[in-house]
Amino acid sequence: MHTRYAAHSQRLIDAVLNSPGETDPTLRRAIEERSAQLSSRSSQQVEQVPPELVAYIKKVALYAYKTTEEDIETLRLAGYSEDAIFEITLSAALGAGMTRLERGLAALKGDSDATQEN
Repeated sequence: MHTRYAAHSQRLIDAVLNSPGETDPTLRRAIEERSAQLSSRSSQQVEQVPPELVAYIKKVALYAYKTTEEDIETLRLAGYSEDAIFEITLSAALGAGMTRLERGLAALKGDSDATQEN
């Protein structure tokens, strides 16, 4: 990552994934990894996430504009609180966003290997 933004990015990542919250940091990191994988179309193995979160993570990572109140209600009915859903959403958005940022910065540098999808 560009050194100018590396420290800011790392603070953001740490705040979302490692700070105290409603959800366990291990779960947030697994969600972030799964979302990054979806955004990069990578086939590498990542930590498992609870099955009831898989569709939501995919939607946030690939089609965030399509999320609806029904998606949130499904998570509520699965037992997730408003705070937990917020943390899950932030973690998924972070994974997708950081992957896109890294690809964009690589494209600006002319690094064709980093910008190609697997």
